[in-house]
Amino acid sequence: MDLSLSEKHQALADEVAQFLARHGARAPKPHAGHQPPDERMLDWHALLVEHGYSSRTVPRAYGGFGAAPDVLEGAIIAEGFARAGVWQGFTNQGVRMVAPTLLEVGTEAQKRDYVRPTILGRMLWCQGYSEPGAGSDLASVQTRAVRDGDDYVINGQKIWTSFAHYAHMIYVLCRTEPDRPKHAGLSYLVLSMKTPGIEVRPLPNMTGRREFNEVFFTDVRVPAGQMVMGPGDGWKVAQVNLKHERMKLGDPDKIVQRLHRLVTLMRTPQADGRVAMQQPELRARLLQLQAEAAALRAHHLRLLTEQAQDIDSGVKRLIVKLAGTGLLWRLSALAIDAFGEPGLRYAPHVDASDDDQVTVWNFDHMHDLGMLIGGGTSHIQKNIIAERGLGLPPEPRAASALPATTSGDHHRIRS
Repeated sequence: MDLSLSEKHQALADEVAQFLARHGARAPKPHAGHQPPDERMLDWHALLVEHGYSSRTVPRAYGGFGAAPDVLEGAIIAEGFARAGVWQGFTNQGVRMVAPTLLEVGTEAQKRDYVRPTILGRMLWCQGYSEPGAGSDLASVQTRAVRDGDDYVINGQKIWTSFAHYAHMIYVLCRTEPDRPKHAGLSYLVLSMKTPGIEVRPLPNMTGRREFNEVFFTDVRVPAGQMVMGPGDGWKVAQVNLKHERMKLGDPDKIVQRLHRLVTLMRTPQADGRVAMQQPELRARLLQLQAEAAALRAHHLRLLTEQAQDIDSGVKRLIVKLAGTGLLWRLSALAIDAFGEPGLRYAPHVDASDDDQVTVWNFDHMHDLGMLIGGGTSHIQKNIIAERGLGLPPEPRAASALPATTSGDHHRIRS
């Protein structure tokens, strides 16, 4: 097997290395805690888009670089940034989920209005999916949108809405066709968070920060033209969106970046002179995680190849979310153990964009633990993979289902 790069791909690898040598010192450190981006971050991300290192295949008409899809190009770029320890720009909901969704199923007007500012990081989005009574069963959402002339009027509540306290826009899954079956009665609307009638109430999480929220809609008017696809097509749009979400949450490129950070940490002497890489138990754990990262990256490349060939990967995408989030959590757990006793320290309100690596890794560890639940719990992902992917018999179902009580960004089946 010849694993060497072609001339074309080697030229790209060299180009990335030269870019990082020339500009890498300008790269900011991302804010742990997912704070709003500052101008330095926005300027750096714009430079990446300009050179095709972010939003590489987004057409130029919508602000992207306009390159043809190439699975290896994305992997080469990610590897170059990871090895250099340089931040590769925003991977938020807008860049990784909303823009691809609109490019796939949005109208021409929606693409031109939203994609460019979104991929540049200047239009931030949050997700209006989960509700107090519609968690694991996302299709049971009850937030209503009623047609009134040229508008829809939204009333209802969402919960676990990450970053709603500073997002500019929200996409909302709501019920517009109450007389149709639940999956067929949903629609997908996009709207400004400054629309009158929206109230945001932040919720604290275990990292000590307030990153997700309750969002209440009271007679919120949205022009009908801000519906993606048509009335009753919301479930179809949501599935397109969630296809990209699963790839985002367990992103193998993020895993490669974190793995490089971890190797650097384990080779660095700590305050007491210890070097974690010299401890057999920690070194063995690292070797196991490296093998899993390589396997997941190969799986990810296979999915990208199928996507380029217009093949529906189905439940195979769930493996990225299931395996990737678990791997990220175990990478951060190993980092904390590598610090030794100092790894027990955590300052939740410190801005971890500074050089306090203990705080950065501790934040990652607690955040990653939450992501085993967020975006569809690992247990639910396993059930779907087993039943729909492997054809195993389903779990026994109760004769009469209890009312849904779980809350969803962190519990929903989403399929």
